[in-house]
Amino acid sequence: MDENQPQPCKIKEISGKRYRCYFELTLAVIGGKWKPIILYHLSLAEAVRFGELRRSMAGVTERMLTRQLRELETDGLVHREVYREVPPRVEYSLTEMGRSLIPLLLQMRSWGVDYEKFLGADVIFQEEGYERPDMTECGLGTRT
Repeated sequence: MDENQPQPCKIKEISGKRYRCYFELTLAVIGGKWKPIILYHLSLAEAVRFGELRRSMAGVTERMLTRQLRELETDGLVHREVYREVPPRVEYSLTEMGRSLIPLLLQMRSWGVDYEKFLGADVIFQEEGYERPDMTECGLGTRT
């Protein structure tokens, strides 16, 4: 191997996570189809009940949402509050560490808007029901 070539970093392991670089660590925590969407929806309110969250995310199964929320809670990004009521009520909210991801998530969404324009879709999806760049989420309009 050429001595001038950069060598791979050593593997770090902490809190059950194995990674070589910070990109790996970040993607291990927020990677996947649902986690960024969950975090984004939780950023839109102080606290969100499980049913509300599920209804706002078309296509996610109850099992998958539960699993992803548990992982986000374990990783310290989401707080789960259980209220001792009948019927029981559970609310989810972002922790301080979870809130620190909001600028990154908004930047990812903005990149998606730009990429959609690059693909030419901004002229295709003009009718009602499609997400637009000025919306916070499909069907809800702009956030105030």
